Amino acid sequence: MRRFLQKLLYKPVSRLADKFSSRPNKARVNKALNALYKSIITNPGKKGLVIPFDVHKNKFIILSDQHKGARDGADIFARSAKNYLSALDHYYKDDFIYINLGDSEELWENLFVTVKRHNKATFEKEKKFIPVDRFVKIFGNHDLYWGNDPLAAVSLLQIYGQAIRVYEGAVLQTTVNNKPLEIFMTHGHQGDLQSDGNWFSKWFVSDVWGPLQGFLRINPNTPAYNNQLKTDHNRIMYEWSSERKNMLLITGHTHQPVFKSLTQLEILYIGLENARKASDTVKVAEIEKKITAMHLQGNTQPDFNGYLDTYFNTGCCCFNDGDITGIEIADGCIRLIKWAYHKKISQRIVLEESKLEDLKISR
Repeated sequence: MRRFLQKLLYKPVSRLADKFSSRPNKARVNKALNALYKSIITNPGKKGLVIPFDVHKNKFIILSDQHKGARDGADIFARSAKNYLSALDHYYKDDFIYINLGDSEELWENLFVTVKRHNKATFEKEKKFIPVDRFVKIFGNHDLYWGNDPLAAVSLLQIYGQAIRVYEGAVLQTTVNNKPLEIFMTHGHQGDLQSDGNWFSKWFVSDVWGPLQGFLRINPNTPAYNNQLKTDHNRIMYEWSSERKNMLLITGHTHQPVFKSLTQLEILYIGLENARKASDTVKVAEIEKKITAMHLQGNTQPDFNGYLDTYFNTGCCCFNDGDITGIEIADGCIRLIKWAYHKKISQRIVLEESKLEDLKISR
């Protein structure tokens, strides 16, 4: 019966979840991001950290949207847990600073005690970064608990052995090509009418979507969906970042990986245009085949002329095939990476890479 209902309801339920998951308002997004950035810069340590770094020495891994649950049918993190643990082992050993960009714990659908009981291994791995001062935890909308619950400090003490601070954002500061560069990071739910503290969205997720998802075992976070053109929310985030000077914006929230302001599909479209200009028929055929496999029928090639490289999105750590994606900043480069299972072994894959000095961040 479950398989029949899965086949019957998967698409309509996924569309319903998407409808209720995000309703960004550009004016609210701009106002919220402006206020948060100003607060972090003028009063570091209250809402967020300011972290100076050397592009050739310091290394960062930014991951978001684990949505750790109860290891039941509604737990979209369960299949990705081993990739996540392998990634944390790698980044700890390689001296990366780990920035957890929010929605790490699914606290709309679960009680904290339930999440704590079923995710001990992940908390132990994260805990290792704390004594060496390489862990920054930022809250999102699904784990807003960390930012507004009076018992949050006690809960953090229980899982990490000490009451660490949880922030709303962070700003990395460095110099590239003798010019200042800031990398502003936050979860990205700010200004989203369905997620920014909205009671109806929380009710829908916890009382309707959660139980239905658990019974049907539906995870809408498919690589195929997330490789489409940018969501409205990501587009608004890009528009905000493109108007800043000497700044990159990195968010999560949408579960859609974005690199240099483009999704994987959009990057392929640009590659197709370049191959056509070069009259490389073999490359054209190869890219067209990939595009056909990735996007919905009826999409026409967009115009990306004039895009700046100012916006990045981590994707998520809860894809339905167990993959996780994130953003690395290391060795003077920024990378979109994926951890995927190969013969049951977790492997790190670089999807996109660019030198920081090559980014086009101003017109």
